[in-house]
Amino acid sequence: MTAAPQASPATPVVLDAGDVQLSALLARPATAPTAVVVAVHGSGMRAGYFDSRARAGQSLLALGAQLGYTVLAVDRPGYGLSRDRFPGGLALPGQARVLQSALGSFGRAHDTGAGFFVVGHSNGGKLALALAGHAPPSRLIGVDVSGVGTRPAVAADDLPGPAGHGDWRRHWGALRLYPPDAFRFGRDLIAPVPAAEAAEAPDWPATYPRLAARIRVPVRFTFAEQERWWLNDDASVAELLRPLRAPRAEVDHLPDAGHNISLGWAARTYHLRVLAFLEECLLARDAAPAVSDRRHLIVTNSPGTYPRKENVS
Repeated sequence: MTAAPQASPATPVVLDAGDVQLSALLARPATAPTAVVVAVHGSGMRAGYFDSRARAGQSLLALGAQLGYTVLAVDRPGYGLSRDRFPGGLALPGQARVLQSALGSFGRAHDTGAGFFVVGHSNGGKLALALAGHAPPSRLIGVDVSGVGTRPAVAADDLPGPAGHGDWRRHWGALRLYPPDAFRFGRDLIAPVPAAEAAEAPDWPATYPRLAARIRVPVRFTFAEQERWWLNDDASVAELLRPLRAPRAEVDHLPDAGHNISLGWAARTYHLRVLAFLEECLLARDAAPAVSDRRHLIVTNSPGTYPRKENVS
């Protein structure tokens, strides 16, 4: 017997990005929002990735709204409503400019509380980092990404592209990590991978250090225990953190999770950690002295170890 999908608090909306419109899902809290969580999906997915209805408690939109945040899950340029305008998609700088314009329009029409906090998964994580590095929206609080590193675990021709989505097992990991209905409900989330997105994927290891050097807001990375697309051993994590100039960078390893974390049993755990990081960013900003010479704080959490903290110049 299959379960019925959980009810969703999300409402479909259209975002104005100047000469293009983006489709999105919006969930609002009952009172004025603490901040706006902007959720950006990965390759071959849609905004509903962050609104899993397979089991209660798995939706970032529902959880965020319950905890006092506005949550806006956006179909990236080349997906959803903008697919006809950008049938081949857009490279990362173009996606960042379009998303920046859309968030500017949203901010002029809605209460954004303390500002925007961007959550990105996989290729959406690349966009979140590009947004912070290329075209940060006004009052950007921080960035939280999952399923993206800097050292690929596969050859370039095994990456998802227009001809296919790559080895599906790399997207999911062990099937036990997901509710049985996640795959049935997830069929509605699948979308073609735009050609521009696939074409630039092999360039990411060279692109990332240039982006990272321009980021000036806190950043958190999460690797699922069964992450199959990106290496996340100690050497790879060190390479990921080295070029960052963010005031704070954190790397977390999430047990009992595969690449598509927000569709798995670990979704609620992950989303709570995301929102906890957002709260920590707000706390640090509120409690910071007017003038600070604090050095960059790197916090890493490797499998099987306690968190370790290092000050770096």
